[in-house]
Amino acid sequence: CLACQPRGARLALARTDGAVEVYNLAANYFQEKVIPGHEARSVESLCWAAGERLFGAGLSGDITEYDLSGLSAARGVDGGGGPIWSMVANSTGTQLAIGCEDGSVKIFQVVPGGIQFDRNLDRRKGRVLCLSWHPAGTHIVAGSIDFFRVIDVASGQTVQRIMVNHHVEKAKRECVVWAIALLSSGTVVSADSFGRVQFWDWQQGTLAESHTVSTSAALSLAVSEKEDSIVVGTSTGATYQLQLLSVKLDGQDRRWVRTKPFQFHSHDVRAVAHSPVALISGGLDAQLVIRPLMEKMQKKGYDAVVRKFTFPHRRLVSCARKARMLLFQFSQYLELWRLGSTEETGKDGEVLPLCRMPEHLVQLKSKGPEHIYCSCVSPCGTWVGYSTASRFQLYRVRCDGDSVSLRKV
Repeated sequence: CLACQPRGARLALARTDGAVEVYNLAANYFQEKVIPGHEARSVESLCWAAGERLFGAGLSGDITEYDLSGLSAARGVDGGGGPIWSMVANSTGTQLAIGCEDGSVKIFQVVPGGIQFDRNLDRRKGRVLCLSWHPAGTHIVAGSIDFFRVIDVASGQTVQRIMVNHHVEKAKRECVVWAIALLSSGTVVSADSFGRVQFWDWQQGTLAESHTVSTSAALSLAVSEKEDSIVVGTSTGATYQLQLLSVKLDGQDRRWVRTKPFQFHSHDVRAVAHSPVALISGGLDAQLVIRPLMEKMQKKGYDAVVRKFTFPHRRLVSCARKARMLLFQFSQYLELWRLGSTEETGKDGEVLPLCRMPEHLVQLKSKGPEHIYCSCVSPCGTWVGYSTASRFQLYRVRCDGDSVSLRKV
């Protein structure tokens, strides 16, 4: 998942292994911080609150605040409603709303040093997959399977419940509302598993516009701060932008118009974000793609602007030059390989026949639930060290012919 800091220059990103990364948008999208993952911590939702504070929630049912200076999970509070599918902060950053497996929507107050449970809103059957606050903080819209509902925050009651498939004749399969947004005009925008982006007048309970953007699911959506542009991510790897444009040159009548698809991902686009100057998307292909908005660019041309982060910013492979070994770092284990060798010589760039194949020497699993943060092998290949958020381990490696032994130091 992705979260842009409101009126700030940070982008937070969570990966499937529970790692959280923070990028600085002002400093050329530089990766500033990485908080390593944890076996028990899945992150389904991230949000910024109270300015610089970052919160995450996931299927463990806890809301976690991250310590951005110590690069660790600082505090955790049980949400009390089972696995948490979605979490959003209000526009002032003083309250968090979470959507739970048991169908409840809960409000937490952001206080100095943590968060405090405030109250439960009206509970209905069906897990709450997505949430959105009205910019004024008066209403929350919650998306579930086959329907979404609008909740009055002051009274805690559901004031409107809309079936997303009501107008489809004999809809056989269930329709999952994957993402939702409540605009200041009162329009609700929903993205669903039928590949539709729909605009609803929630007070009347009527459908105003419907755009089918994909033959498969529309998984994520994000709205710009001015509410005149929306970015949508689909399960085919395409992202779409919808813009609110005037139908006539000087007319007041404005419609949502879909742009051509941008095919930057090879897998599901699980998360999108809309910063003031760029459309940002993250997919199951592990790529972060940043496409600056053309109208904000001095120099035109797509080659100059599209950013794809396909490689890690930290070192995950280290080399023992003398011993001709490579150490590969994964989230919960390390692998040590000996490089192959050749007796031939040739020009730069030629592929030479190997007289000895690369050899997998040892796999070293880390103990405990914390993921490995960094690792290294000594130049002579006899020492291997790695560290997690809380401890450091050092091993002595002995190679006698074909047998390899590890001794913990």
